[in-house]
Amino acid sequence: MGIQSVITRTVTVAGGRFAPGHLGELTQVVPFEMVDEALAQTRTVQSRVRDLPSRVVVYLLLAACLFPELGYPGVWRKLTAGLAGLPVAAPTPSALLQARRRVGAGPLRFLFDLLRGPAAVTGGGTWWRGLLVCAIDGTILTVPDGPANLTRFTKGGGSHGGTGYPQVRLLALVACGTRTLIDAVFGPASKGETSYAPDLLRSLRQGMIVLADRNFAAGKLIAAIARTEADVLVRVKNGRKLPALCRYRDGSYLSVLGSTRVRVIEAQITIASSAGRRAGIYRLATTLTDHRAYPAADLIMLYHQRWEIETAYLELKSTILGGRVLRARTPAGIDQEIYALLVTYQILRTAMADATASMPGTDPDRASFTIAWQTARDQLIQAAGIIAGTVIDLTGTIGRHVLAGLLPARRLRVSPRIVKRAISKYQARGPDIDRTSYKATLSIDILVTPKTLTASTSP
Repeated sequence: MGIQSVITRTVTVAGGRFAPGHLGELTQVVPFEMVDEALAQTRTVQSRVRDLPSRVVVYLLLAACLFPELGYPGVWRKLTAGLAGLPVAAPTPSALLQARRRVGAGPLRFLFDLLRGPAAVTGGGTWWRGLLVCAIDGTILTVPDGPANLTRFTKGGGSHGGTGYPQVRLLALVACGTRTLIDAVFGPASKGETSYAPDLLRSLRQGMIVLADRNFAAGKLIAAIARTEADVLVRVKNGRKLPALCRYRDGSYLSVLGSTRVRVIEAQITIASSAGRRAGIYRLATTLTDHRAYPAADLIMLYHQRWEIETAYLELKSTILGGRVLRARTPAGIDQEIYALLVTYQILRTAMADATASMPGTDPDRASFTIAWQTARDQLIQAAGIIAGTVIDLTGTIGRHVLAGLLPARRLRVSPRIVKRAISKYQARGPDIDRTSYKATLSIDILVTPKTLTASTSP
């Protein structure tokens, strides 16, 4: 992103001058012209001059994602905290609610469609042998328990009484190297991940490799991905019967998954640390059938990148939301809030990717999402860039803080995978769980397919 600020314009609010530009980075990646276009395309521009113009409401919704601990009146106070001495509107909670309903989810969805996509970065794990490394997976968000939300969203079941809150299933396609969002879809959790996945196929193309877990190893879905000309590397259940049509010297073998020809790799992965050793069998299937160009051992190592999407969800649900339930009490409000959350996340991730790209050789993994998020919060409160007629370097602010606080180079560590927020206190594990992260070493042994399953051997 460029250095010069585009936030010198102001909009009139209640007779005073109020600049949403003090959202800092938000107005750099989402300039006023983009918001105005989103409002025009979705026909949500206000029909008369209001204390809360539609453009201001959009920025309010984005700012709310930086302060999930506050209600919208509290977010408005943060938004105007640096405007002491200037006449600004003081909307009531009811006025803020009506303004959000007037704008709806359409403009936020429009903005997400404009901003989504992989960051233009070449370092780190962004590319692998000329292919853009992506991952697809889903997660669950919780929404307020009320009559309106229950008309669309359902609670999870269970012998302990269920989840307590209605749930939304979010499915995303993420660029692993930068964790930027290529696409996303969401809806009731009663619908499974593989049912939502076809809605993401629009964003797949030749030159991409999609990493996925066992839940996505469905024959029809793999065939649909293959038709987009994107490649796939998916884990397959160990007990699933896959015919061995031809065995290759790297230990992999040619097979068929549904109607799609794939190459299967079976390996035992052993992780050793001071806490002990642990081994497991991994079985992967890929549409990359050329064993010379894409060796089995390299594909096994590549699959580890799938965990980047888990980290992206950690940033969304833990760093931004803090494990909280969403605010909106209606399905339309939930749509609006989730799209605002996705837009805000993409803005921060784009700023981080641009920052690391400005320092050649810096892996995007080393950029701290927490630093980027906290910097954006600080910029908003300080009302940086409000004075019209000045040029202020706001776009670089997050970048400078990120580069000043780069994380150490990624190293191999292991940590117990446990439930951090139990559904029921009676199901929660005790305080004796080992939460320590250990330095570890990794060994991979490719398992050769039994000859009884092998039709032929290829060099």
